[in-house]
Amino acid sequence: MPANKNALIRYKTIDNCLRNHYRRWTLEDLVEACSDALYDMEGIRKGVSVRTVQGDIQVMRSDKLGYNAPIEVYDHKYYRYADKDYSIMNMPMSQNDYDVMQEAVDMLRQLEDFEQFSEMSDIVSRLQDKLAISRNNRKPIIHFDSVPNLEGIHLLNPLYKYIAHKQTLRIMYQSFNARQPKEFIIFPYLLKEFRNRWFLFGSKADDLKLFNLALDRIKSLEPTMVPFRENPDFDPEHFFDDVIGVSKNIKNTPRTIKFWANAEQSKYIKTKPIHRSQQLLQENTEDGSCIFRIDVVINFEMYSVFMSYGPGIKIIYPKNVMNYMHDKLKEALELYETTV
Repeated sequence: MPANKNALIRYKTIDNCLRNHYRRWTLEDLVEACSDALYDMEGIRKGVSVRTVQGDIQVMRSDKLGYNAPIEVYDHKYYRYADKDYSIMNMPMSQNDYDVMQEAVDMLRQLEDFEQFSEMSDIVSRLQDKLAISRNNRKPIIHFDSVPNLEGIHLLNPLYKYIAHKQTLRIMYQSFNARQPKEFIIFPYLLKEFRNRWFLFGSKADDLKLFNLALDRIKSLEPTMVPFRENPDFDPEHFFDDVIGVSKNIKNTPRTIKFWANAEQSKYIKTKPIHRSQQLLQENTEDGSCIFRIDVVINFEMYSVFMSYGPGIKIIYPKNVMNYMHDKLKEALELYETTV
């Protein structure tokens, strides 16, 4: 029996609920959770009926999809898994599942030589590794950084669709420093990931000012009837060419940054440049230290990257950047010289 996308979202939501043994789940609770999930992921407002969720539970209990989920009712009203370790996500892949997935991976492999698909190589490798694990029951060979239960990650799918359909959004956003959420009417353009955190880039409807909003600070979003407008000054393909991270305004211009690195850090920086514009200006044959140059927009993320190298790096130009690093490192030193 084939299951449509919305049904699969409901099954996964019910599974997530029943795996949480620290809460007692009534049928009404499961209906509310499924309604919220469909709204968050698909923008569906009409909710889910009790009868639909009852049907979902019967399907999950049955062998129609191979789940055979041990869902039981206790105290005449609460639902749970009789086996606390059970999850529909732990089901092994069937041979047919494996064959279909392998065909998809093989097809994606054929696209790797195309420039437009070059960034998919790590995803294809991950899929290939997962398939091998499922078939051969072996340990993973490839591991990718991930943050479990990342806040705001459920917004990726609806935001992707809103951007693709050029849909203006009303967003309630609360920054870390704000006491209350603030409303934004945004024309959404781009989703960008940086260090396992996702950001939405878009322009304000009233003045086209470019904003980047962290998904984990978005409290709610919904489509509005405000006509969508492009920002002619925002080029998502090249906007990040001269920046480290995500903090940049349209009118920001790159500055030349020169820095010294000791022998140990120079070896690392040569093989993994801090930025795509990096150039080696000078190499000291006596102690192995080097002087490098990058051309980037000065922002918080740039400073964070340089701070991460500790005493292995020193900014030598321009003076205002050098002074900023000096002051911040001095503040850090003072923290260690005081008793908490």
